[in-house]
Amino acid sequence: MRIGVVIDASCDLPPEFLREHNIGILPVSIRLGDELLVDERDPQVTLKFYTEQLAAKGLDAETFPFTAEQIREKFLDRIVIDYDYVFCITVTSTRSAIFENATRASFAILNDYKTIRAAAGVSGPFALRVVDSRNMFCATGVLAAEAAKMAKANLPPNDIRRRLDELRDNLCGYMVPGDLYYIRTRGMKKGEKSVGLLTYAIGSALDIKPVIQSYRGETQPIAKVLGYERAVEKMFNHVARQIERGISTRHLCISYGGDPARVKKLPGYNALAQVARENGIEILTSIMSATAAVNAGGECVAIAYGGELRPFEG
Repeated sequence: MRIGVVIDASCDLPPEFLREHNIGILPVSIRLGDELLVDERDPQVTLKFYTEQLAAKGLDAETFPFTAEQIREKFLDRIVIDYDYVFCITVTSTRSAIFENATRASFAILNDYKTIRAAAGVSGPFALRVVDSRNMFCATGVLAAEAAKMAKANLPPNDIRRRLDELRDNLCGYMVPGDLYYIRTRGMKKGEKSVGLLTYAIGSALDIKPVIQSYRGETQPIAKVLGYERAVEKMFNHVARQIERGISTRHLCISYGGDPARVKKLPGYNALAQVARENGIEILTSIMSATAAVNAGGECVAIAYGGELRPFEG
């Protein structure tokens, strides 16, 4: 059976990994004043967005995920021919309409695929499962990477389904924003309260950065640290300790709001990488999507893994 994985553009994974596993992407449109940027996880386009457009236009940008009809068209155009079973993994439904749109599209896809496959000379049924990751950015990447690895290993769809259902409730994501003003202002526009007024006022005056936790569809600040680099280091240190105590995935994901080459130069990364190597954990590092950048701002660092949620030990 040919099993495929499709993600939305906000899911952070390296381009090499996406190509190796033939992961499909549902684009997200970003309106920047009079300009329209289509986020398809192109690294060069995304980096240009960070360097030339985010600071000037990001605060007022609007994002538009694929509609149900656009998703239907994308699947019927090629995906239902190339695969027999597809897992479509989306950002948490608490932050985007993409899960709802994909779910509605799935009914039409499953109703219309037979004639498309027959015309292409492909026999047998097609199945589609839409999965709400209940997380975002690189944490969604952790779930998608697990699905892709299992699909490549030719494991049965039911085994993959059960694993994803279990893992999505145990995705632990953390991030440190580079620009507190940006993330708070964007959050206010969307009714998000991860960075409150008091946190912002104190943080701005004293250069205190929050470590924000993302878990089961909710985000909240769990630590306040003096200085951006110290906050990132404490976040990396915490994840390193979780690896030593045991996590449930053989990979973790890191994404950065800018050139991902900077990640290896951040405080705490070398120690984290050493612990990961010693425990056989692969680190998947990527540029944070333009879609994520609109909400998180530049220089945001995010990291995620699958496993037990434990108190922050930064």
